[in-house]
Amino acid sequence: MLQAWNTPHQLPPFDQVQAEHFEPAFDVLFAEHLAEIDQLAALNEPASFENTAAAFDRSGLRLERAQLLLDNLTSSETSPELQEVERRMASKQAEHRSRIYMHAGFFARLDAIHAQRDNLSLNEEQGRLLDLIHRDFVRAGAKLQGAARRRYAEVVSKLAELTTAFGQNVLADESEYTLQLAENDLAGLPPFLLDAARAAAEARQLPGWAITLSRSSIVPFLTFSQRRDLREQAWRAWTGRGEHPERDNRPLAKQILALRVEQAKLLGYASFADYAIANRMAGAPAAVHALMDQVWEPAKARFESEKAMLREEAAKLGEPADIQPWDWFYLAEKVRIARYALDDAEIKPYFGLENMIKAMFDVAGRLFGLSFSERHDL
Repeated sequence: MLQAWNTPHQLPPFDQVQAEHFEPAFDVLFAEHLAEIDQLAALNEPASFENTAAAFDRSGLRLERAQLLLDNLTSSETSPELQEVERRMASKQAEHRSRIYMHAGFFARLDAIHAQRDNLSLNEEQGRLLDLIHRDFVRAGAKLQGAARRRYAEVVSKLAELTTAFGQNVLADESEYTLQLAENDLAGLPPFLLDAARAAAEARQLPGWAITLSRSSIVPFLTFSQRRDLREQAWRAWTGRGEHPERDNRPLAKQILALRVEQAKLLGYASFADYAIANRMAGAPAAVHALMDQVWEPAKARFESEKAMLREEAAKLGEPADIQPWDWFYLAEKVRIARYALDDAEIKPYFGLENMIKAMFDVAGRLFGLSFSERHDL
């Protein structure tokens, strides 16, 4: 992680990366990044866009490379060893971010050029970059002083630790659960789902078929399975992620919410919603509520009309009239077929991975003039 990656497009050498490499590499890269910011803060020349905002944007690239590698692996090909690294590194990464974004010397220079931005003859991209960097510093507590500054760093560090634990609990529940199916459990399942379930069972060295809690497995199962008892089992497992006694996310959620309120108030916001939305399109919680108010009553009315259709379909199929959450996908699909001639099982093959990749590249070509060709040597 500290060497140049002499690979095509500098792709990570995944086969050489071990979990135990990350922490010592991060220790070096944290120090390297902080030294870069110290150097920028200590410049004798007057602050300018180039030696402040643009220079900051170029800093820490080796650290970012290592961070992206860890994020990639923990979200796609994780292991107990990597998860332990992720847990240990969460607070360290947050502490490093606080050291950077609360760097008084550098922020003084950044704040000075931001105040003069209208007189700097910046182009649109430069102005946007300066605004974004300055905003990130302010939202990370750069203007706080004394005890408030120290407490903000503590809150951010603890939040990183808690949110990492929260995500890992959900991931563990998803990866451990398997609904194993035998021949007499397959009624209603279309070929594409049977193929996926067979592959999932083989990957887990199980006989028969297996339904997992990944959305691409659980949603089709709830949509097509004629076995109401199995749909209920799967639905309860899906909605119960993070509730197991040994990995209960509810106390973590309470702590996260309390810390988010404190984080927002330290920065002068009335609530975490105000803080979170300040740099989003809506701008303020009131705008979100206004939109919700527009759609809430029509949505409830639509829900009731759809529920009536589901009840009619349930009666035709001899299904119980007390429609439960695990019945909704299944009955909705029956209504689609009966009333609109839309069969998800027939439509699904048109949205296979290869077709979706082609569609995505086509859109990127139309919007941005980019073209893509597959490489088989990477």
